[in-house]
Amino acid sequence: MNKAMSGEETHADNEGLGSATDLPKRDNSLLTRLAKWTKDRNLPFLISSIGMIVMLVWAGSFKMTAPGAEGIIQFVSNSPLISWHFRLFGPYIGSDLIGLTEITAAALLIAGYFKPKAGIAGGLIASVMFFTTSTMFITTPGTIGFVHGIAYMSPLGLFLFKDIISLGVSLYLISYFGDKTTLLDIGNSKECE
Repeated sequence: MNKAMSGEETHADNEGLGSATDLPKRDNSLLTRLAKWTKDRNLPFLISSIGMIVMLVWAGSFKMTAPGAEGIIQFVSNSPLISWHFRLFGPYIGSDLIGLTEITAAALLIAGYFKPKAGIAGGLIASVMFFTTSTMFITTPGTIGFVHGIAYMSPLGLFLFKDIISLGVSLYLISYFGDKTTLLDIGNSKECE
């Protein structure tokens, strides 16, 4: 009776699934192989993190120059989130502090390769910065231009819009390093057992 019951349960459990031949075949197309190859080599993380690090170091260093400081005055002065910064420190010291913050975020992202929690902190700093600069798309005059009555992003708007994408990359890096931290915590707890 037990065998019959277990057989009935198994049959009942499998009714919703269908037979093994009814299961979808594994997609082995060129596109899915390319996706797997990309994932197996960790390319999304490597390209995103290295690109973010280079951009933060380069932009942060440039903001520590007179042309770099003068170049961001129009953005910062129109932003309700950060205009106080230049009123408090002035454009040159204010720009130096922004540049130093960007370089700090880059350094923490680099450290994240070895200590993922540092990468989370770097991603958090970058996320706050890029959230702030993303809002400048709305607050900076001249981000939208009109051609034949149709609104388009101006070159200035396109320049600022990239920060919305950078915000997404920063959030991705937080989640990536967060996953690494979780895996390390699991590994360390298993070693202690």
